[in-house]
Amino acid sequence: MAPAAKAESTLASSAKKQKTLASFFGKPKAGGSSANSSPLSQKQSESQPKRTIVEARLDSDPVLEETTVRKIDRRATDAFPSPDTPSVNNSSPELERDQEQSSSQVSLGTPSRRTKSRVHYSELSDEDDEIDASTSRNEKNKRAKIDAADDSEDEFVLPEKSEDNPSDNVSDVGMDEYDSMDDFIVEDDFDENEEPKPKKKKQNKSSPKAEAAKRADVTPKPTIPAKTGSALQSKFGASASSIKRETSSASTPQRKLSPLSASKVTEKKSFEKENEERYAWLVDVKDADGHPVDHPEYDPRTLYIPKSAWAKFTAFETQYWEVKSKMFDTVVFFKKGKFYELYERDADIAHGEFDLKIAGGGRANMRLAGVPEMSFDYWAAAFIAKGHKVAKVVQTETMLGKEMREKGGKKEEKIIRRELSCVLTGGTLVDETMLMDEMSTFCVAIKEAMSEDGMPAFGVCYVDTATGAFSLNQFVDDVDYNTFQTVIAQLRPKELILEKGVISPLAFRIIKNNTSPGTIWNHIKPRVEFWADDIALEELYHGGYFPAENIDDRSQWPDILQNIEEQPLALSALGGLLWYLKHLRIDKELVSLRNFTKYDPVRVSSSLVLDGQSLQNLEIFANSFDGGDQGTLFRLLNRCITPFGKRQLRNWLCHPLQDVNLINARLDAVDTLNSNYELQSVLEKGLSSLPDLERLVSRIHADKCKVSDFLRVIEAFEQIYELLVTLRTEFELTGLIDKLIETVPDMDECLSMWRDSFDRKKAKSEGLIVPERGVEEDFDNSQDNMNRIEEELMTLLRSYRRQFRSQEIVFKDSGKEIFLIEVPARVASAIPKTWQQLGGTQKMKRFWSPEVRTLVREMLEARETHKNIVSEMQTRLYARFDKYYKTWLKATKLVSSMDCLLSLAKTSVSLGSPSCRPQFVDSERSVLDFSELRHPCYSNDHDFIPNNIGLGGEQPNITLLTGANAAGKSTVLRMTCVAVIMAQIGCYVPAESARMTPVDRIMTRLGANDNIFAGQSTFYVELSETKKMLSQATNRSLLVLDELGRGGSSSDGFAIAESVLYHIATHIGSLGFFATHYGTLSASFTGHPEVEPKRMAILVDENERKVTFLYRLENGISPGSFGMHVASMCGIDRKIVDEAEVAAKNFEHTSQVKKLLETTNDGKFIPLGLQSDFSWLMKLADGQDEGDRHLNLGTILKEIDAL
Repeated sequence: MAPAAKAESTLASSAKKQKTLASFFGKPKAGGSSANSSPLSQKQSESQPKRTIVEARLDSDPVLEETTVRKIDRRATDAFPSPDTPSVNNSSPELERDQEQSSSQVSLGTPSRRTKSRVHYSELSDEDDEIDASTSRNEKNKRAKIDAADDSEDEFVLPEKSEDNPSDNVSDVGMDEYDSMDDFIVEDDFDENEEPKPKKKKQNKSSPKAEAAKRADVTPKPTIPAKTGSALQSKFGASASSIKRETSSASTPQRKLSPLSASKVTEKKSFEKENEERYAWLVDVKDADGHPVDHPEYDPRTLYIPKSAWAKFTAFETQYWEVKSKMFDTVVFFKKGKFYELYERDADIAHGEFDLKIAGGGRANMRLAGVPEMSFDYWAAAFIAKGHKVAKVVQTETMLGKEMREKGGKKEEKIIRRELSCVLTGGTLVDETMLMDEMSTFCVAIKEAMSEDGMPAFGVCYVDTATGAFSLNQFVDDVDYNTFQTVIAQLRPKELILEKGVISPLAFRIIKNNTSPGTIWNHIKPRVEFWADDIALEELYHGGYFPAENIDDRSQWPDILQNIEEQPLALSALGGLLWYLKHLRIDKELVSLRNFTKYDPVRVSSSLVLDGQSLQNLEIFANSFDGGDQGTLFRLLNRCITPFGKRQLRNWLCHPLQDVNLINARLDAVDTLNSNYELQSVLEKGLSSLPDLERLVSRIHADKCKVSDFLRVIEAFEQIYELLVTLRTEFELTGLIDKLIETVPDMDECLSMWRDSFDRKKAKSEGLIVPERGVEEDFDNSQDNMNRIEEELMTLLRSYRRQFRSQEIVFKDSGKEIFLIEVPARVASAIPKTWQQLGGTQKMKRFWSPEVRTLVREMLEARETHKNIVSEMQTRLYARFDKYYKTWLKATKLVSSMDCLLSLAKTSVSLGSPSCRPQFVDSERSVLDFSELRHPCYSNDHDFIPNNIGLGGEQPNITLLTGANAAGKSTVLRMTCVAVIMAQIGCYVPAESARMTPVDRIMTRLGANDNIFAGQSTFYVELSETKKMLSQATNRSLLVLDELGRGGSSSDGFAIAESVLYHIATHIGSLGFFATHYGTLSASFTGHPEVEPKRMAILVDENERKVTFLYRLENGISPGSFGMHVASMCGIDRKIVDEAEVAAKNFEHTSQVKKLLETTNDGKFIPLGLQSDFSWLMKLADGQDEGDRHLNLGTILKEIDAL
């Protein structure tokens, strides 16, 4: 052959090998198989026996092949040399047949021996990194089927590409480091640390001629006709098995089935038929009560499995379906060796949503997907982010641990023990690695009932599972559920626990409007699952949550639970939440923290009340655009450093202060921080490196904290202690900051015991707690035992070096095999035959001598025992730390408060100029006076037009605000309310000056909403909100009403707007804005001492029908709403606008509005409200008392005087 042709042939051969390997490791192209490969060669490639991923790697990487240790008996190695030891010249008939077969296949154009086999992963145990080479490759290739029973090898085998859709069932794992994880083999009863059993060699009874015929047989896979009429065809049909359906082609001659192939087809059909009967209940799904999916009482959490199916289950299937049948709506991650596997519907979810590969015809013929155990947190978080619940089933023992447990006794179980560890949901995550948000995530249980007087009543209990903080309360609400709406708006729950069929439509609507689309709704059965108050109380007694000397002992119960029977609705809500946490397996670790507080959504006496409607309208936590925090007040104020500080600031914002002394104390602290840069720097430096202590302390209590995190907590509290010492000694502090520091308990005593208790370097680098000598006696004894065994092994090693006269003999570890005696190849011939060879290369061999093997077994058992001792010791250390839980919690609260003050100080500086400290005045008459006020979220925007706001004091209480559409009325209303909140939280405001009395409640009526679920129109909802204002407002409240009455007709809306405004201004005396497009409404309040008309300034171009908005608040009444101008500016056809303008003018001239204006101008008009009050006074003077009516006589007299 010419050199060029030879080189071309070599390149072609190399390319073919690379393409074959790429078909195993890479993702297939959209076009299916390569155009250069014929259908026959593809079928031949599929028909070849499959081999392990390790063999493929060895073939493709010579360095790996040379360095990999093979577990081969020395005598077997002499008889059957491995391909990587060419110096051995022995041969065998089996090897010759293997080589002959390989040569025959290559000559027929099939892939070479190195690339022809199927790739799969062995699912190794935690210590199993060695390669089982005790069985020759020829024997592996002869294996024709996989036994699905639990006591044999089960494969996680990924299906081959089908010709109809080459991309089917072939996809990326989803993480780069696992891209090559195509298959893995798992044994059900051999999960971890079990040594492989040698396979019996099949005796070849065929004649040499028959063997040669079999080797030369390249018959393609047989065609299996598709079944019809079976609902399980897609699951158990030929397409789901390892036998492929292939389309017949006229150009491809059909071969007869060989006897072996026909046997395989028969066995496969029998297996499919059997499993159609075993798994029929997965097609027509029913819940545990037998209800089908379309039944109104269907429970998606459970699955009905008939008794006949249970009887046919293997031990492994029984173990799996016992868990899955009780949580059918949950994705179950089932631990298997070094992998977590997902079966059936869970595997379909993993494949459909995350492109994880599915293995058809896997264990017990269940579809399955899998992820490595080290990436569980990653995948669990990914499933949870998609709205799924995740159950984690773990192995509770290793194979070695099982053997040690069963010594001297009978084998109790056929397979490794597993149990449900926990269930993870979006609203109940506790692991810091899975929590994506630093803010609190609430799981809320709601109990709804009716009070004795027929009013709606609620019991609410919620928990932040990351910190273990519970809050609960019950209250009687009004008919519009205003308090309940405030609760939901403040909490914005991530997960809800509701009684099935009990929640009312109005409550449902309020929850929907105040939660995100990703909120998890759990409707559980009344009494059975959502416990009534009596059942919940019994569970508290018998659940073992709190230490008790006897069954009636409540001495260790939280204070709020001491008399919880007096609040049956709150107790029932706690019962519903308790059942759910118990279902998730996290109830004891949370409840036993005893972190229970009373939740008061409306702290009337101590804080500024912000109801749910106002939190929404003012965009305090979520904007009205997309529900995010862009442009919200919380985002502006949140400059905290620590996660627990951010959560505390949110709580401050829900409940701004009302006490002037407390407000000024915060403002003084802000001034102190801003005037002392060194103090601010020390605080920032001390807080910047703190972890989320609030969450980590709760994890330590639950004994589910990593050692490295435990060390972080101890070091963080030491850092806090040092910070407090620095503040006390280096700064002269006064006011609130000094009071906070003085309230911290003595932490020196709590921290002293941890200074030298364990090796911190090993805890940080290795994640191990190694106590100092003498601290833990059992740990010391166990460590001494392992040291003794290791010393005996080293003594043996020294003797072997002397015996074989080689100092190169050393101990090596390889996976689960430890203390392997590594011997140079030149000395290997002198090794006794009693030694067991476990691997080797050309340069060295590895053995176990009988003495070393015995000591290794002893060492493994000692390490297993030591592992248990370390776990127990860690639990004791965590419990010792948890004794001071209240001290740690108080210190955390202190730091969070200082962090909030630091955040307010930073925000005050960031407002730019002008900004000022609000001045609070002690005045009997309410006052709100802002000069050059800007919206704080736009305070640094130089294009923003500031305005002067004056309400109360020497000015009228109410501003009647009119103006054109889009002139900026709503902005003025919102920025006034936001400025009040900022002032009363203890922050500067974006104004030249701010003078005010504390506001007790902000109530807003903005926008237009209906309530379809309750059958309430927009106008009905509008008046319901107004009624709440009239009943709850005081002379210290700030009210905002925008466009009241627009939901009704002109006359009805006008009348209602006039009546409401008159009542607020005359009888209640609240401060506020009344924005309207009823321009003539001002006529009814001309001369009213508490109502002042103002408007938003504009410039109007009548010719072009254009309006220029000046966004400036000025005295006077707007001449109109300029709707025609706005319509033109929006692009509505000019002809339509002209006709509308003519109709509007005609309506004005013929309506009662013109008559009202004319009556007002002649000085004979008396407002209807004043007429009503005057009439009542006359009846009162005649002794005709109609009942109590709160009248501000001074205001009425001023109004009469103005006439």
